[in-house]
Amino acid sequence: MNAKLSAKTLRRLIVIGLIALWELLPRTGLIPELFLPSLSSTLMAGWTDAAEYGHALAVTLYEVLISMAFACGGGILLGAIVGSLPRPRVLIMPMVSSLYAVPLVILYPVFTVWLGIGSESKIAFASIYGFLPTMLATAAGIQTIDPQLLLAARSMGATLNQRLVRVIIPAAIPTVLSGLRVGGALVIVGVVVSEMLISSAGIGYLISRYRTILDSPHVFAGVLLVLFMAIAFNAAIRGIERKAAIWQTGTRAGQANDDIASGAMQPAT
Repeated sequence: MNAKLSAKTLRRLIVIGLIALWELLPRTGLIPELFLPSLSSTLMAGWTDAAEYGHALAVTLYEVLISMAFACGGGILLGAIVGSLPRPRVLIMPMVSSLYAVPLVILYPVFTVWLGIGSESKIAFASIYGFLPTMLATAAGIQTIDPQLLLAARSMGATLNQRLVRVIIPAAIPTVLSGLRVGGALVIVGVVVSEMLISSAGIGYLISRYRTILDSPHVFAGVLLVLFMAIAFNAAIRGIERKAAIWQTGTRAGQANDDIASGAMQPAT
């Protein structure tokens, strides 16, 4: 407990120190304001144009949420199918692994030709950007399940749904959440990068626009919003991990009692 508190306190001190350096270094002239504006001037720039940043944040959040639904939902679903079935795994996994190594940003101009420079091209690009790691992690998590667990469940007469809910999903949760964390982070990166390349709205567009006129405080105000978005996503994933850990533990602990009480599982004959 003491070690955890010490680590937590140390992290807070590091954050406070970085914030203080961010304010002091430009103020004292050690770093030119053009390269790093002070924190106070950055916050003032964001506050002055709060309406513009609010609208841009709404556009970016909309694109991120839609992209995450496609990337994470589709990645988990297809990863579970591919990881569970040997033949699709042999056929699809090598292709997906090879595609994951390709820098997908080179495909973004193709998406703009197909879908235009609106939100559709950003959503398509970010969805594929986050889909691949989520699918690969889910398929890997399914494959790492101990075969003895599945064999024991079958020997007890568990149905497919019981094996899925009681064994497969709880055993694969840590790996799936790990893929979800990576895939979701890449979705945010994909949306912001695509907005910076070709766009007329969004946080990435604001960062790119103010960068061209060398307005550093407004650039860093946009960067702060992206940082807060990433922190909020990470906090949401940590919350899901805690809930999943409770459900996983509860599932294991209550499995025997529930099955005995319901009489759903019977020894194989």
